Amino acid sequence: MRFGVLGTGHWAKAVHATALAAHPAAELVGVWGRDAERAEALGAEFEVPGFGDVDELLSQVDAVTLALPPDVQAPLAERAAAAGKHLLLEKPIALDVPAADRVVSAVRDAGVASVVFFTFRFQSQTSTWLTQAARTELAGGAGSWLGSLAGTPFAASPWRQERGALWDIGPHALSVLVPALGPVVAVQAGAGLRDTVHLVLTHESGIASTVSLSHTVAPMSSGIEFFVHGDAGRLVLLPDVEAPVEAFQVAVDELGAAALTGGAHPCDVAFGRDVVAVLATAAQALESGCREPVAR
Repeated sequence: MRFGVLGTGHWAKAVHATALAAHPAAELVGVWGRDAERAEALGAEFEVPGFGDVDELLSQVDAVTLALPPDVQAPLAERAAAAGKHLLLEKPIALDVPAADRVVSAVRDAGVASVVFFTFRFQSQTSTWLTQAARTELAGGAGSWLGSLAGTPFAASPWRQERGALWDIGPHALSVLVPALGPVVAVQAGAGLRDTVHLVLTHESGIASTVSLSHTVAPMSSGIEFFVHGDAGRLVLLPDVEAPVEAFQVAVDELGAAALTGGAHPCDVAFGRDVVAVLATAAQALESGCREPVAR
C-alpha cells in the first residue's frame, strides 16, 4: 500500500514517517505540509518528495496518514476520502461532533477503510486486557493519566494549550474504557487545578467509570493506569507509552487488512466520532456543572 503523510510536525516525523519508512509492506511515497519548504525538508530526510499541493500527493497514493491539529485534520480527511484514499487518522478526529460526523459520512460515501490511531489499542497488552475484561462480569472501572507537557515536543502545541488534557489524552482513556465497559451515555465533569479534569462516565449498561486527566501536574506525580473490576477481581492495564512506532506499524497493518476485506475496524472513524461526542459532552458538563447526556 502506497502512503502519503499529511503533516510535518514532530509526530509526523518521529512516528508516522519513521514507521512507514521501516514498514515491510508499506511504501512511503511523499509528505505534504501547509509549509511546502518544511514538507520538502521532511521528505528529504526519508528520501521521498515533499508536496505543497495536497491533491498532487493524493494522486500518487492509496492511503494517507494524518498528523495534524484536529481542526485541520478533519476537512483534509474528508478531502482524502472523497479522492478514494484510505485513512489512518490521529485522535481526536475533530474538535466538535458536526465535523466528526462529516468525516464519518465522507468515509462511508467513498467506501474507504479508516483507522484512528488510539495508540494503546494497537499494543498486545491492551488486547489481552480487553479479552480478559470480556470474560468478566464487570461492575465498573477507572482511568488516570496525570502528566506534564513541559519540556516535551508538544508543549508549544496551540490546540493542546487551548483544549488541555481532556481533548489530548482523554481519547486514550475512552479508547480502552469504552470497549471494556460499553458506550458512554452520560457524563459528569469537575475541574481541578489548571487543566486537570475529573469525569464520571455512565455506560449504556448502567455501569459507571471515573477518569482523571492532567497535563499540568508536577513531574513526580506523573503516571498512567487503567483498571476494570468485577466478579474476577481487578484487571489492571499499564499501557506502554515508549513504543509508538511499533504500535503505528500495527495500525498500518490493520488498515491494510480493513481495506482488503472491506470490513469495519473497531477503531474506525465511527468509533472516533463517538469519542468526540463524549469529549464534547464532558466539555459542556464542565461549563454547566450538570450531568449531560451524550449525543448519539
